[in-house]
Amino acid sequence: MARESDTALDAALFGRAVRLLRGERGWSQELLAEKADLNRTYVGEVERGDVVPSILTAAKLADAFGVRLSIVMARCESLARPREYTHF
Repeated sequence: MARESDTALDAALFGRAVRLLRGERGWSQELLAEKADLNRTYVGEVERGDVVPSILTAAKLADAFGVRLSIVMARCESLARPREYTHF
């Protein structure tokens, strides 16, 4: 079973991924909410990591972006990995 801190981290990563995908498209929260058939306030809560969306809601967001949910999850994984820097 996931610890609450793990869930909070996952919610924050998912929210960051959604915000990045939305930003890449130049969309407002209102436009994303309309495309995903969600409330704009809820989209904001997702982006802030305040809520953990259901799998169906996550899929609606991915569909709104025109990508598979696995793409959004891959973005979450890439955000979770610490960046390695090489110092010369």
